[in-house]
Amino acid sequence: MGELDRPALEARAQELGSRLAARGVELVAMTFVDNSGITRTKAVPLSRLAAAAAWGVGASYSFDFFLFDDELIGGEYSQGATGDLRIHLDLEKLTILEAQPGWAWAPADRYDQEGVAHVQDQRGLAKAAAQRLAELGYTAKMTFEVEWILTAENAPDDIDSAVQGPGYGYARLSQHSDYLRALVSALEGQHVEVEQIHPEYADAQFELSVAAADPVSAADTYVLVRETIRAVSRQHGLRASFTPRFAAEGVGNGGHVHLSIWDGETNVYAGGDRRYGMTGVAESFSAGILDHLPALLAVGAPSVVSYLRLEPHHWAGVYAVWGLENREAPLRLVAGAAGQRETAANLEVKCFDQTANPYLVVAGLLFAGMAGLADNATLPEPVDVDPGGFSDDERARLGITRLPASLPDAVAAFEADAALNQAFGAPLATTLMDIRKAEVRTFTGASADDITKTMRWTH
Repeated sequence: MGELDRPALEARAQELGSRLAARGVELVAMTFVDNSGITRTKAVPLSRLAAAAAWGVGASYSFDFFLFDDELIGGEYSQGATGDLRIHLDLEKLTILEAQPGWAWAPADRYDQEGVAHVQDQRGLAKAAAQRLAELGYTAKMTFEVEWILTAENAPDDIDSAVQGPGYGYARLSQHSDYLRALVSALEGQHVEVEQIHPEYADAQFELSVAAADPVSAADTYVLVRETIRAVSRQHGLRASFTPRFAAEGVGNGGHVHLSIWDGETNVYAGGDRRYGMTGVAESFSAGILDHLPALLAVGAPSVVSYLRLEPHHWAGVYAVWGLENREAPLRLVAGAAGQRETAANLEVKCFDQTANPYLVVAGLLFAGMAGLADNATLPEPVDVDPGGFSDDERARLGITRLPASLPDAVAAFEADAALNQAFGAPLATTLMDIRKAEVRTFTGASADDITKTMRWTH
């Protein structure tokens, strides 16, 4: 993030404010996502937009140390109750909210009172990762898949109370066709390009996919999509849960990420001379992600409840492998249909979920991929079957290892990963692990039922 040009920000906000007023906007919400994956917000009346843009809105340093349940913990870099940051909304991302009349929204960055970017600002880290990739001559396109489970808003936690019908079944779609139409209409009115929407496998579950964008915009859009789903669900007497495991048994919500790397107008995941059409750049970038995937789980599957979802045979990807269109691999190479591969080929990361901060996910994947580029890393042999079907001896012979099966194991992997710690910087890397360890302590001795019930409506 560069130095703040306060006069320019004020002038631009006044220009945009006039347009928003003509559309009936009265209030503007600005959001950032904390280290527990919770979207936090401050809002201002439209009359204060210019001042907020130029000078920011105050927020405590303590937001870096919030747990999922709003408990405020200490940490090596905690300032406690002292100090103040300023939240500056991204004016170019201002969006009128279709499902919240009179409101607009924008993602925000955090600065200190001198106008210097906050060292632990997650969106700023995503920007820095994208900038470093650009300095290497490449850009990235990314998108997040969103899965959610619906219940009736005022009903007990009974997922059968609002949605009936089999997974992927038209019966489920037709029951809620008005709701789904309203959701897509709201998103498209907010300039979000919806590519598909459908009932998913789990009970009462739906999934929505949007078009890929630059990494920071992909994370911004993901925040907007989830909050729009929440708002439209309420309008229809429904409640949406994005938790990785709604109940102790069953299949949970993933937070899959798709990414491709581009050299100018060329997608390096297609048209190359490596396996399945990848170029050397694509292979090294993917190998970097695979190599750092154990540590990345502390970023992309950052909650105790995440590891209830990460089980073999659940299409979650729990073994450190990759494969072509293999949905049991955490790294699934998506080739795309013949005739579209030059634009469609991409890498899907399947082991992440929606308790994650999307900006940290973006940053972590880019930094890991760039580490692979720096090392000229190569991928192991692809796996084209469910690796959970092998015996332990067979996996050992093939060199297939299990990804971390618990949050403490993921934390240990992250703390041992020098490249990611350096890329994130000591203050943020240390604080993230302080948060993870505190959550582990919170759930010590808790049953799977206790964990899922506590986390069911948090994210």
